[in-house]
Amino acid sequence: MDFIRTIITDDIKNGKHGGRVHTRFPPEPNGYLHIGHAKSICLNFGIARDFQGRCNLRFDDTNPSKEDQEYIDSIIEDVRWLGFDWEDRLYFASDYSEQLYAFAEQLIKLGKAYVCDLSPEEIRQYRGTLTEPGKDSPYRNRPIGENLELFHRMRAGEFSDGSKVLRAKIDMASPNMNMRDPVMYRILSATHHRTGDSWCIYPMYDYAHPVSDSLEGITHSICTLEFEDHRPLYDWFLNELDIFRSRQIEFARLNLTHTVMSKRKLLQLVQENIVEGWDDPRMPTIAGLRRRGFTPASIRDFCDRIGVAKKDSLVDIALLEHCLREDLNEHAPRVMVILKPLKVVIDNYPEDQTEEFDIPFHPHDPGMGSRMVPFSRELYIELDDFQENPIPKFFRLSPGREVRLRGAYFITCTQALKDPGTGKIMEIHCTYDPETRGGDAPDSRKVRGTLHWVSARHALTAEVRLYDRLFTVENPIGEGEQHDFREFLNSSSVVKLGSCKIEPSLCGAAPLSRYQFERLGYFSVDPKDSTQDSLVFNRIVTLRDSWSKIEKTLPVARRQGVTISPAPPAQSSASSATARDMISVPEISIDDFVKLDLRIGVVREASPVDGSDKLVRLTVDVGDGRIRQILAGIRSAYQEPGVLVGRKVLVVVNLKPRKMKFGLSEGMILAAGEGNTLSICTVDEGPQPGDKVS
Repeated sequence: MDFIRTIITDDIKNGKHGGRVHTRFPPEPNGYLHIGHAKSICLNFGIARDFQGRCNLRFDDTNPSKEDQEYIDSIIEDVRWLGFDWEDRLYFASDYSEQLYAFAEQLIKLGKAYVCDLSPEEIRQYRGTLTEPGKDSPYRNRPIGENLELFHRMRAGEFSDGSKVLRAKIDMASPNMNMRDPVMYRILSATHHRTGDSWCIYPMYDYAHPVSDSLEGITHSICTLEFEDHRPLYDWFLNELDIFRSRQIEFARLNLTHTVMSKRKLLQLVQENIVEGWDDPRMPTIAGLRRRGFTPASIRDFCDRIGVAKKDSLVDIALLEHCLREDLNEHAPRVMVILKPLKVVIDNYPEDQTEEFDIPFHPHDPGMGSRMVPFSRELYIELDDFQENPIPKFFRLSPGREVRLRGAYFITCTQALKDPGTGKIMEIHCTYDPETRGGDAPDSRKVRGTLHWVSARHALTAEVRLYDRLFTVENPIGEGEQHDFREFLNSSSVVKLGSCKIEPSLCGAAPLSRYQFERLGYFSVDPKDSTQDSLVFNRIVTLRDSWSKIEKTLPVARRQGVTISPAPPAQSSASSATARDMISVPEISIDDFVKLDLRIGVVREASPVDGSDKLVRLTVDVGDGRIRQILAGIRSAYQEPGVLVGRKVLVVVNLKPRKMKFGLSEGMILAAGEGNTLSICTVDEGPQPGDKVS
């Protein structure tokens, strides 16, 4: 159970709000949602589900100069696509305009708000700094009656934009700069997408947000960490107005490698035509992920695995791709597609003959059925599946070598025809063994290579777009102020292949249909550019799973669900003796052992420790309602610590906290090996955070 659910569980036990749980997802409609918002969506709607509560969808639409109906429509589509339903609870902060205005009048009457004539620049100057208190505005002590009159005239449109604001009257010397008389209302002559021109003053987010939560009866207002310093202001408005008190709880936002999450920077990519719109399949927007072929289930699984933490971290995109592969591997039908065609002629196959092979859509799911794949004398195989002079361990087609055609026959290469001018291989000639129909030899002989293929006579032509990561570095924003994030754009983030050959079963494939192109990766029909007559496929993700490879660098032998390091390689007798000496330690009794409190923990954050080349900073949830910081000397083995996020580890929780140069370490994680071969001990699915290890 994460720390937010622990808080809510305690509130329910204490009878707060009568045991009711009501959350909300409150986007501002000024851009398209991205994968970071998906984490918030899954968290808010997931909490409502887990506690039999409710979750609203509310648009915080109080800034008409940046908001648009296009964004509202896209957000509604995104949340529904992710699998969540707000039922009849779709709200807009602009619908509360009259209540917000009346509450502002109430604060003026209580002497808690005033109209200020300072310019925006003067307000910044009067505000002070982190080390110096602010100065009172010369308009701070205006009479209540005058403030009310001026506020009414602001609403009536008598003043120009920026000439006056309404400010909360709190404390200009507060150490929290958000409490230094923040602006509540500003004059803004802009047409609103819902209210038109009926208003020329608009509330600021820090005022509209808590009041909107209160009006909707939100019990737990879950926000990202940048609003932690705003919580005192959130509470101040609710307390001074004496209205329903919602509780604000902050969590760490999601940052993902090889992309950017800033709306401003994403907008820059769109406006500068670096990408082809908000739904470009390379974008981290939900619209872009959907168009590329991501599944809602994989995104929900990813958000569940990374969990909820109290400190921002950078999560490896390989984990998201791993979740995607797991889902697609189970549900995507297999088909054969040739990206870079090379013609194969089977010389001893009858020229006019065509036969069909019944090939299953999925090797492990008979329920998916099968399709009939035509076979003829001329075929296409991948250009990369032939080498005239094969390198070592190349087991595909080459002169004199026999290979298997998937589900069909064994063939042997007899000749390669080249372009006389360029020397480029143009056509391969082969013979086939008719006794190997179906892909097996009656004499049980084995072949090392199996190739996918498409009948040239029956093949359809399609465009395939090979998408890759948008940036070449993990953190394009964190490369230093001297660099522009656009310097790290991946020039090969998309490669378009226009003459690919696909098997005829794909004729008429529906938009967003997902497939595994055998031996190539997972692909989806583009919903925007593909037509019945001209199919376009987007590569969703490759077959190669870098996350699984990362996992293989972790321990591989498993005992009762615990991953243990593999045995070291054979050593000389001298070095073996040294190893035995190293592990020669005094025996302990069972009484000594039981003093150790070993628990399952989940790594919520993992990052290098600045200033140290040995330490990794981990935040670990061990199920006790708080997040522990553990400083672990594992940097040599985990140069990219983000791969540990979401892993279940073994933690010594009753180890006395140790104050180190880089902070307090509150426990120890178990690992095996040393140096760059060290591996953290992890557990399989099953045990939960806080479960005792014995």
